[in-house]
Amino acid sequence: MKKVYRLKLDEIDSIVKDILAEFTSGVIILRGDLAAGKTTLVKAFAKRLGCEELVTSPTFSLQQCYGEDIYHYDIYNHGVEHFIALGMLEELDKEGLHFIEWGDAALIELLESVGIDVIVIDIEKISDKAREYRICTH
Repeated sequence: MKKVYRLKLDEIDSIVKDILAEFTSGVIILRGDLAAGKTTLVKAFAKRLGCEELVTSPTFSLQQCYGEDIYHYDIYNHGVEHFIALGMLEELDKEGLHFIEWGDAALIELLESVGIDVIVIDIEKISDKAREYRICTH
């Protein structure tokens, strides 16, 4: 599946609904420049899934968990090797949605090789209030 959405920030629930209609467990790789809206998209997913917890970027903690089935990782500061060395791949076996900010092609290939379902969302800032989301399932 390849889809492209051009949305205002207050319209991102439509992309969340579309993805959740087909994908309820696995890894969602989020890519985009700083401040593109990766964490904003995770917030929209969490809200849609009924999570009332404060969703923040796990930039310095590597992982945040929300409820029992929403996991949020940021590998920007540490890289994929550090993520793997800490045993975080085992976390991805847990049922639920795993959002990984800054995942790269090597991580995608690794996840696919062990049978983990993956969606990649590339986010591009169009303006302060609009983004383009390019979605590709693997």
